[in-house]
Amino acid sequence: MTENLTKESFLKKVFNFEDNKEWKFEGEKPAIIDFYADWCGPCKSLAPVLEQLSEEYAGKIDIYKIDTEAEQELAAAFAIRSIPSMLFCPSEGAPQMANGALPKAELERVILEVLNVEK
Repeated sequence: MTENLTKESFLKKVFNFEDNKEWKFEGEKPAIIDFYADWCGPCKSLAPVLEQLSEEYAGKIDIYKIDTEAEQELAAAFAIRSIPSMLFCPSEGAPQMANGALPKAELERVILEVLNVEK
C-alpha cells in the first residue's frame, strides 16, 4: 500500500530538512515519493501503477504520496513545479527526481538502477 505523508511524517520517514542541510535519508528501506494533486489527470493514471509496485516490492521499498495542495511547504522544499514528480530515495547516496507519469517498465528500471532493489 502506498502511504500519504504529511510534513510531520515526511520529516521522520524520509528527510528532516529542518535539522539537516545535507541530504540524510531517514527511511529504513529505499523509497519512492510521488508528489501529486487530486485534480491532475496524469497523477490519477500513475496511482494504480504505484499501488501495483507497492504490492510487487512489498517489504523491499516504501512508496509514499504527497498531496502538493495540502503540503505546499514540502512541494516548495523540493521545488516541485510540475506534477506528477517523483523523488527516488536510495538507502545510501543522493536522491533523484523524475518528472511526469513514468510507465511501469521505466519505474521498474529506476527501482533496479537507482534504488538498487530487485523484485
